[in-house]
Amino acid sequence: MLGELHSERFADASPAAVYATLLDEGTYLASQRTMYRLLAANAEVRERRNQLRHPAYARPELLATGPNELWSWDITKLRGPAKWTWFYLYVILDVFSRYVPGWMVATRESAVLAERLIAATIEKEGIAPGQLVLHADRGTSMRSKDVALLLADLGVERTHSRPHVSNDNPFSESAFRTLKYRPAFPARFGSLEDARAFCHEFFTWYNGEHRHSGIGLLTPAVVHAGLAAEVTAARAITLARAYETHPERFVRRPPRPPQVPTAVWINPPPKKEEPTQ
Repeated sequence: MLGELHSERFADASPAAVYATLLDEGTYLASQRTMYRLLAANAEVRERRNQLRHPAYARPELLATGPNELWSWDITKLRGPAKWTWFYLYVILDVFSRYVPGWMVATRESAVLAERLIAATIEKEGIAPGQLVLHADRGTSMRSKDVALLLADLGVERTHSRPHVSNDNPFSESAFRTLKYRPAFPARFGSLEDARAFCHEFFTWYNGEHRHSGIGLLTPAVVHAGLAAEVTAARAITLARAYETHPERFVRRPPRPPQVPTAVWINPPPKKEEPTQ
């Protein structure tokens, strides 16, 4: 049956047309419904000619329970001094702490430059083999052989987003959004040095001063250094004193400091539905 549907004269014809043509020729192979079912089972409902089949990309489900377990990295463009000129900002971000351990601004996107940045950042953070997963989208630099070989040598697992799925790399995207929505972010940078100076100031603020809502309004540097519990406990003491002094200001319950998540996911697994009684 499939052989007939794949034949040259029927390759572009609908099952209804195939059915009617064969019937007019005195031949009955199957009903229209059976033809549709057979084509659907072979993913050929729309096109039956030989064509490129895209592989099914797995949904990445990545978990971090502490710093330096899961990093994401990405590259974004910064407008240069003239139209159609760009600088390229490379950023490595720790998913658990939101800390940026490595970044670089260059005049081009290059796998070689990315390799250097990744190697230097891994060395600076003292990453041991088997400790880290490095996640990125499917850009040319991210999937390059140079980067793949480096990570294999260092014992770092690499993962990639699915094509055209921005939610598979949300933490890097969020950091870029924070950068570009800063009030001082310029429409264009006058030079490479200007871009580097701005990013140096931004990442100093982002790591050391930015109170991030995703990590209990702590700074990424505090969480990355493992001081989150200590700072949260100090906040709790301050709030307890405030409650003792003016309990009438807190209607529902004594105030509590925001908590830092104990686990951070890129695409958490779907929750299993409880069986109904």
